[in-house]
This record gives sequence, structure tokens and C-alpha cells, in this order.
Amino acid sequence: MDVRRGTSKALQPSPKEIPSAPESKASAAKASDALPLPLYLTNAIFFTLFFSVAYYLLLRWQEKIRNSVPLHIVTFSELAAILSLVASFIYLLGFFGIDFVQSFIVRASNEAWDLDVDDGNVVEVYRHRLLTCTPSVADRQVQAVSSYEDEKIVDLVVKGTIPSYALEEKLGDCKRAVCIRREALQRITGRSLQGLPLDGFDYKAVLKQCCEMPVGYVQIPVGIAGPLLLDGFEYTVPMATTEGCLVASTNRGFKGIYASGGATSAVLRDAMTRAPVVRLPSAARACLLKFFIEDPSNFQTLAHEFNKSSNFARLQGVQCSVAGKNLYMRFSCSTGDAMGMNMVSKGVENILKYLQSDYPDMDVIGISGNFCSDKKPSAVNWIEGRGKSVVCEAIIKEEVLKKVFRTTVATLVELNMLKNLAGSAVAGALGGFNAHASNIVSAIFIATGQDPAQNVESSHCITMMEAVNDGKDLHISVTMPSIEVGTVGGGTQLASQSACLNLLGVKGASKEVPGSNSRLLATIVAGSVLAGELSLMAAIAGGQLVKSHMKYNRSSKDICKVAS
Repeated sequence: MDVRRGTSKALQPSPKEIPSAPESKASAAKASDALPLPLYLTNAIFFTLFFSVAYYLLLRWQEKIRNSVPLHIVTFSELAAILSLVASFIYLLGFFGIDFVQSFIVRASNEAWDLDVDDGNVVEVYRHRLLTCTPSVADRQVQAVSSYEDEKIVDLVVKGTIPSYALEEKLGDCKRAVCIRREALQRITGRSLQGLPLDGFDYKAVLKQCCEMPVGYVQIPVGIAGPLLLDGFEYTVPMATTEGCLVASTNRGFKGIYASGGATSAVLRDAMTRAPVVRLPSAARACLLKFFIEDPSNFQTLAHEFNKSSNFARLQGVQCSVAGKNLYMRFSCSTGDAMGMNMVSKGVENILKYLQSDYPDMDVIGISGNFCSDKKPSAVNWIEGRGKSVVCEAIIKEEVLKKVFRTTVATLVELNMLKNLAGSAVAGALGGFNAHASNIVSAIFIATGQDPAQNVESSHCITMMEAVNDGKDLHISVTMPSIEVGTVGGGTQLASQSACLNLLGVKGASKEVPGSNSRLLATIVAGSVLAGELSLMAAIAGGQLVKSHMKYNRSSKDICKVAS
């Protein structure tokens, strides 16, 4: 049994057993060396013999029919002619017929893959035929290719004849395409993908939506922390992470907040942004366009053009910045329960087309000019916000601090000032005035199908702590100006991520109040960050950080054996 391919060699014909058309010609040429005469002369003799005896027999049969002589009565010369005809036919069939049949089989096989054979070279054409799947791979946990046909496809992918990215379209079977791509990758790189799961995933769900050219999926454990008591409601929060202590620490923060009466939150803004960059002939011309766009009397016209792109996208405002003769226009809009990047981009395209009718000298350089700003730390997001701008606060009672967190109000307030505020300023932080907001944001983003790269700006956070109630209790707050989340679209529709959203009660779009699910998710993220900040700061203040990580974040495996 060939373990790597997952198929029995005894049950599969070897590629050598079915030669191609050029190989059959070469075999015939080698066989011709054993003939007493040159090959061309032998062929000529048998051609002549075949047509001569055929002509002779036709004449004899015509004469017999004319003289009413039975056809089954043959003379010795006629018998010899019949034998000569059969012998020459067998020779010609053996020499030319097999070559024809083999070339026909090879051509038919290639055409099934949208390939033509031209002088022995395989050339791809684009007829996009869909093939049916052989059903033998579905129930096997470790499987590379399922049939001899798949084996040939793998070889074509390795040779570069069939592009790896086109397998889903050509096969019409996403799972089979992944199996073939995976095996081809292992052969090309010479490295095994054992340990990367293949089965148990709906690859059709990610086609043209979440991931291109998949070869498997990565397993990330999902832990739960909670309940989070936020605005009078309880939430159990899923967190996908490989960092030990993170879920346990956040859970401790939830416990302290719950014991103190819960947290409250507010959404300050809800607007996704996109900022194209355009170039005009002069700086003066760029300024004229800026004045036109920012003129309040023109806003309704721009909003009408923008809002045509979607039932949910609604233009809220435009902020312009001039750099020489280049103009950056930062459009802000509401996007319902979607994160909204594609939605706002389509609306911006509509406005650019409208502006070009009045400003034909405007050259659109790019739909995004980084004034948005997406997946990058930036002052504009820190100050103006992007996505959901959320503030969340709680008052932690003195007895809870001592019992749950083993620290005091004064210790936490001093640490927060020196670490999160002064320390971050010394480091030149941009939006990073917190202990580890990105830890919680990333874990919830991955669990709920958000764009993990948007953790960059979504983790912008300033954590504030101060003593209240005559210094007995702690007021803690997190202000996060750019949480970019959605409950529809992208990875939110995948089964695992959809289940996590359902656990939070924010799965899909809200039918009653469009956008309310995504805003609620943003407040849950902020509430979880609040708990994470409280717990980590308490651990640092009490000297518990290293001890807890040694207990929960150390592997017991032999690193040398794992590396080998």
C-alpha cells in the first residue's frame, strides 16, 4: 500500500502501462529493427498486397455472380488471396490501428481536462468543463488522491500545466480540488502537510469569499469567559487563542466586574471610512474641489450618489486633506450590520464618477489613499474614529479588589499612570495607552469571523483608572475609537464563527434595527477589554504575572523532539 497516496498500487495501473501516442511510435520503431526489410518497404509491400488481393477477389466475385456460381465455392488461388487479405489486414491494423487508438485515448483524456495535444506538447485551453467527482475520498481521514484520474491531475498541477488556482472551477468539487492541490504541494516542496487537517471543513463556504487555494485549515482552540454583565445583560464570550492565561485572566476580570454590579457602555460613533486619492492639474484646482465637497449645500447631492450603492450604506460626512495638487477625501458612512469596507468602497466609486463629470481633469490615483486608514495605526483613526467608537466603564468595589484581584485601589491607579499613560508616551505609542487590549480583541475577532488584520486599529485603546467614593473604590474605563466589526459577510458566515456569534446573540443582521447587532458586538469587545485590562494590571501590581504564565503558558513537550 502506498501510504502517501492513500491508494493501492496493485489496484492502480501504472502510468508506464498506458503509453502515450509518442511512446507507442517509439515502440513501433524499435520493433521494426527486427524486420528483414526496411520498415517503409515492408509497409509498401503489405499495402500493395492488401489492395491487390482485394481487387482480385472483387473481380472473381463479380464474375461468379454473373455466371450464377455459388460464392462459397472457392478455388486454390481464391483461397490464397483470402488468406493474403487477412494477413495484410492484421499487419496494417497492428501497425497503424493501435497507434490511432492510443492517441485517441490520450486526446480524449486531455480534452476532459480542457487540454489539446499539439506535437506532443500539452497546451491549456479555456472551455471550463465541469467533471464529476469520484466518491472515494469523503470518508477517509488521511487521503491524498482518490483515483488514477486524480493522480494524473496531480502530475499536471506539478508540471504547471493546470494552474492550482483553477482546480475548483475545473473540477466542480471543492473538497476534491483541495485534496489534489494538497498532494501537488507536498510533491513540489518535498515537505509533508501531515498534521494540517483536511476533513471536517466545508470548503465550498470559503470559495470566492474567504480564502483562495486552500490546502486545509488551522485549528485554534476556543475558550469561553464569562458571564460578562454589561448594560444589564449577561454574555458568555468566546475567545480563540493559543496563549495560555488569556481566557483565565479575562474570566477573572468578568468575575470582578460582575461582583461589583456590572459595566456600562456607549457607542459614540458608527461610521466606516474610505479615502480615495485624486490628482488635479494644480494645487489651486485641488483646493477648489475640496471646497466643493465640504460645502454643506452639496452634501445631499453627494449623499444621493453614494447611497445608491446599497440599501444600508448612508453617507455621514466627508473630510478632505490637500497635499500639493493631490486631494485625499475621507468618506464616512453607516453600513448596517456589515463591517462595511466593500459597501463604502462602492459608494465612493459612485461619487468619483459623479465628480469627474464636473472635474474632467481629476485623475483618480487610487480608491484608497491611506487616509482611511485601514489595517494601520494612524492618528486619524485615533482622533476621528473608524467603525464603532465605544467607551466602557465600571466601578470595582474595594472588597472585590482585595478578594478577587489581591490588590488595592491606590496600587492600580499608580501603576496605570506610570505604565499605560506615561510609559506608553515614553514609547511614542499611537493609540496604545493600555496593557494588552489587542490580546482580547484578536481572540474575539478570530472566534467571531472578523478580519484579524483590523486588530491593528481596533485595538486603539486608552485605559483610565482613578479612585472614587473617598478612595475606597476604583473607577476603570476603556475608550476605543475604532472597533471594526460586523455580524454579516466575510468570515462571519462560516459554521464555527457563526456559532460563536450565535452564542453572543448577535448572529446575522438585525431585522428590527439595522446595525444594532454589530454595535452590540463592539460593546461586548470593549467590555471584554475592560475585564482583561483590570485582571492583567492587578496581576502585574501583585507580582502574579510570571507565576501565572509559568503555570498556564508553558509547554510540557520536549522542544527538541517537537522540532525534529
